Amino acid sequence: MEDLSNYEKLREDSQKFYNSVSKIFSPALSQEICFSAEGFNHIIFKGSRSEREKSSQILRFKLLPLAIKLVRLSTTFQEFEESLKEFDFKSFKKRVRKTKVVKYWGIIAIIDTRKIKVIIRKIGDGSAHFWSIIPDWATSSYRDIKMFPTMKGNPDED
Repeated sequence: MEDLSNYEKLREDSQKFYNSVSKIFSPALSQEICFSAEGFNHIIFKGSRSEREKSSQILRFKLLPLAIKLVRLSTTFQEFEESLKEFDFKSFKKRVRKTKVVKYWGIIAIIDTRKIKVIIRKIGDGSAHFWSIIPDWATSSYRDIKMFPTMKGNPDED
């Protein structure tokens, strides 16, 4: 079992590091990727707003520097998915549900001996932003160089 005693310090240090990044250019997507609070919160919580296991959070905190390095260095993305999703918005002090196009890109690589997948998300006309980092993601075949038409797993929660 992993030692969770340093969780609070690691979370605080990771948040400071994450906040210091702000945005970086991704050669794979040919655009700036924002590192917003939403992305950091997704490391802590699943899509349903239930908290991830502490050990999973710790692993993701430790992989953050590799995620940033991967976004900065990678010239290709391996996965792409586009779908329509409903979101709650406030409009004139009322809650409104709107449907928007959501795009996800998956960048997968072995970087500094760790195999990771970084997910970038873009909602409608908004900015592309860091969404998640997934450790040791499995691919369907060895050295498959084709781009997958859909992602494996659930990008909302992973």
